[in-house]
Amino acid sequence: MAGTGTAHLRPVDEQTLVRAENLVVEHRLPRGGRVHAVSDVSLDIRRGETLGLVGESGCGKSSLARALISLPAPTSGAVQFDDQTMGDLSARELRKLRHRLQIIFQDPISSLNPRRRVRDIVAEGLSISGAERPYAPRVDAALEAVGLDPDVFGDRRPGQLSGGQCQRVSLARAVVLEPDLIVCDEPVSALDVSVQAQILNLVEEMKRRFGLTLLFIAHDLGVVKSVSDRVAVMYLGKLCEIAPVEDLYDRPRHPYTVSLLASVPGAPATEGQTMLEGDPPSPADPPAGCRFHTRCVFATERCKSEEPQVRELAAGHFVACHHASVDGMTVPASEQPEPAEPATAAF
Repeated sequence: MAGTGTAHLRPVDEQTLVRAENLVVEHRLPRGGRVHAVSDVSLDIRRGETLGLVGESGCGKSSLARALISLPAPTSGAVQFDDQTMGDLSARELRKLRHRLQIIFQDPISSLNPRRRVRDIVAEGLSISGAERPYAPRVDAALEAVGLDPDVFGDRRPGQLSGGQCQRVSLARAVVLEPDLIVCDEPVSALDVSVQAQILNLVEEMKRRFGLTLLFIAHDLGVVKSVSDRVAVMYLGKLCEIAPVEDLYDRPRHPYTVSLLASVPGAPATEGQTMLEGDPPSPADPPAGCRFHTRCVFATERCKSEEPQVRELAAGHFVACHHASVDGMTVPASEQPEPAEPATAAF
């Protein structure tokens, strides 16, 4: 894929918490030009849902997540949070909304102020949002909820904590504000494997306890599968595939998704799969048509010139690929790609 469209957006109802349409995020380069981080992406997240977001480094996952919470606002497109269009809000109105939108960053240590005590770090959001004093009971309750004794850790500074403990502080800082949505931007990628499972279990516990809605970004496809209800796959700023988690992992329809799953260490070999090879094109100069065509063994002339539209192949399973079908890839005989080299497995 790497396509466009809004066919996958669900009808707006009382369960819709976040709905983004046609988001574009571009960053200026120092010597001119622009990086097309997110290009015409639409998605929605319902209350209590966890949407996983996966893709290679540099595909635009973090840029998309930050645009959803206006940190900063997208270059173009619309984001509706609950019943408010965020682009229509003044700076003051947006500030009042901030406590409902929280984010947990990838590096748990550098995301915390090294000079402040844990208790003050967790309380800072309450102070900024104008919450009613005293803060101490809420801060202590948040620390206890994430497994940190406030009497032991409350007066420590981030440099005195492990990476896992710092990430627990980050989670406490988020949940103390009683948010509706938390963006988890690769929250376990910088942690030891033994600590990752603890943090993931804690995130799931916090979701149930506080009724949270999550956007969970990760490189580890196994992690995403364990925490998500639906999964969206991105490639070079575009949405490729979005589906319920079990359906996407058991029956991926897009060539890029299949390649990602095949690249997981220890993944069972499946006929038709291949390891993803080569590097993606520069986001400063993305290719025309389907952005994945430069690495896709099924690419035809149509893929090089015509951008695919998102379409539904199964219930709730949407794909943007000219040749994807319910039964697999279908390429007209007249457009069959050249056979792969012997050293490269067929997709």
